[in-house]
Amino acid sequence: MSEDLPQRCEFDRGKLALALDLTISAEVGEIEPVVERIMDEVRKSSCARGTEFEVETSLREALANAVVHGCDRDPSAQVRICVSCDPERGILIVVRDPGCGFDPETVPSPLHAERLYASHGRGIYLINELMDEVHFKKGGTEIWMRKR
Repeated sequence: MSEDLPQRCEFDRGKLALALDLTISAEVGEIEPVVERIMDEVRKSSCARGTEFEVETSLREALANAVVHGCDRDPSAQVRICVSCDPERGILIVVRDPGCGFDPETVPSPLHAERLYASHGRGIYLINELMDEVHFKKGGTEIWMRKR
């Protein structure tokens, strides 16, 4: 795991209704407060009107994956969250962790019989179902999620 802080967000703030650049330590207890803070701002800006549930669930799942898998719950590691909203293009959320990454193609489907009753392993599937666009970058250490 790299000691480097995930790359800063770069925004052209003049064109955005919302621009957030937040960093949390890789502790499970940090997820809920930052999700609440982000969603408060999203609701105020009307960036995800009518899709708040999808955005919130995807954000929570992406952060859980970054903390648990990307950072191994190491409280000295940091996860960066970038949120931007352009009224014409929708909301973009980027979650970055300093971990080793992964290949999303190797994640087993939670819909196969042997995985149906598993207690975990649905996050990436849910994100892909709930968001309009999902891209994994930098070897799986970044997830880019967009909702129009």
